[in-house]
Amino acid sequence: MNIMLVDDDEAVRTMLQDIIEDYELGTVVASLPSAANLTLSELVARHIDLLIIDMLMPDCDGIETVRRLKKFTGKIIMLSQVDSKDLIGKAYESGIHSYITKPLNRNEIVCVLRSVEEHIRLERFAHTLQNTLQTTLNPDVVMPQKMTPEEKGSSLLKELGVASTAGYDDLMEILRYLQLHVQGTTIPPLKTIFTAVAANHATDNVQKEAKAIEQRLRRTIFQAMVSTASMGVVDYTNPKFEEYAPFYFDYADVCALMHVIENHEKPHISHVHINMKKFIQAFYAASLER
Repeated sequence: MNIMLVDDDEAVRTMLQDIIEDYELGTVVASLPSAANLTLSELVARHIDLLIIDMLMPDCDGIETVRRLKKFTGKIIMLSQVDSKDLIGKAYESGIHSYITKPLNRNEIVCVLRSVEEHIRLERFAHTLQNTLQTTLNPDVVMPQKMTPEEKGSSLLKELGVASTAGYDDLMEILRYLQLHVQGTTIPPLKTIFTAVAANHATDNVQKEAKAIEQRLRRTIFQAMVSTASMGVVDYTNPKFEEYAPFYFDYADVCALMHVIENHEKPHISHVHINMKKFIQAFYAASLER
């Protein structure tokens, strides 16, 4: 879950980011002191899933900002010291998902963000399921025959339910790197790949960026596993599930996630082993298929 924080109080933004990182509630993509220049295109470009915004800032009004961004398809949480029922009502009318009063309470933040994360996960699963059903019920709807590896790779990540995750861009960069530097389908060591991609980001600390890429990919691959496992829970004979579960992941881990989901428990990354090399190898090979 990609998160943007907007609050003129730096201490509030720092506290929120610490909570999000401590409880692995998502990735803080941006932390801004103002929403005066915030645009819908920026939210889309950054693949933001959740916007957390203060209601009252010196140079802009949170409610008016939310109304201005009404076409934003992600979720919005509004923060404020104001407890006026009228203003809270206007905030919900503007389109927010949740309202949290200041001073911030760590337990409340964790509870609300986990609820939002679950809501987003279910929406993505429903979207993936809908696309799968449409394809099944309409056999004439087929994947274009002449797709470039990048087009195919992007399409595969959408089917796996991770097109809006922080690791999407990393996987697409890795795909481009492998196309240029690999003969056949056998990929080099992951450390080599991550370091090469990190170097393209023109960062002063390549190793730190490589580690950040690894962490983003771990979360993204886990989300793909959850989407695949959810597909299997709904229909174990689904052709997409039968193809994806053993091809991209360790099948036993997918089955373990299915068990968690069937018991109405929240899947956690600690429940499974993330085989990143297998996923990247499979993703690269599938992207080359015509």
